[in-house]
Amino acid sequence: MLRVESVGSAHRYGAAMRSTVAFALAGVLAASCAAFAAPAEARTQLTMTVLNSLPVAPEHTSGYERSMFRHWTSEQGCTTRQLVLIRQRTAGTIDGCTVVEGQWFSHYDAVVSFSARALDIDHQVPLKEAWDSGAWRWTSEEREGFANDLGYANSLNAVSASSNRSKGEKDPAEWMPPRSGDHCRYAKAWIGVKFRWRLAIDSQEKIALRGVLATCPARMELPPLAAA
Repeated sequence: MLRVESVGSAHRYGAAMRSTVAFALAGVLAASCAAFAAPAEARTQLTMTVLNSLPVAPEHTSGYERSMFRHWTSEQGCTTRQLVLIRQRTAGTIDGCTVVEGQWFSHYDAVVSFSARALDIDHQVPLKEAWDSGAWRWTSEEREGFANDLGYANSLNAVSASSNRSKGEKDPAEWMPPRSGDHCRYAKAWIGVKFRWRLAIDSQEKIALRGVLATCPARMELPPLAAA
């Protein structure tokens, strides 16, 4: 069993998305948040402990269709994509749901973009990977929640279109960011999303993640739990 070393109870991500996205929108527009900023009282855990808590199972490789994960949803006029662009900007001001004179840093390849059109919003754990790892059992509402997850800063990433398309549906045994300096963050974010959504890993995926973590700081932020 995981032992969390700071105060805070695990949040549950309900099937209804309205209140969650509305809360995220209010938080984003209330203050300028740094990209991937951790909560003030972030809970931490040994990364290997979190990794070892994930079930290891073969992937369920049939039946996936991208349309099963509805995105990008909209709340109060802003889509999930727009909210991620607002949250992860490194410069720029907000006009409604648009970032004016924005700037973004793609963690995967260190590309700096000045146009939102040059960016993709990447699911840290790709939708097909989520399906193969357990989301095939979920309801459509739970899959929608995963596809639009604003409750964990590392779930969705504004990155260069080229790096996102290079990654595709690959897991860490098949693809890691071309920028080696992002490998530790990437591996911990991958584990965080799988922990948050109670998704399984396969044996090769676990071996690859253990290899990356061998050279990383030992601890990671433990995200709140999402779907039951």
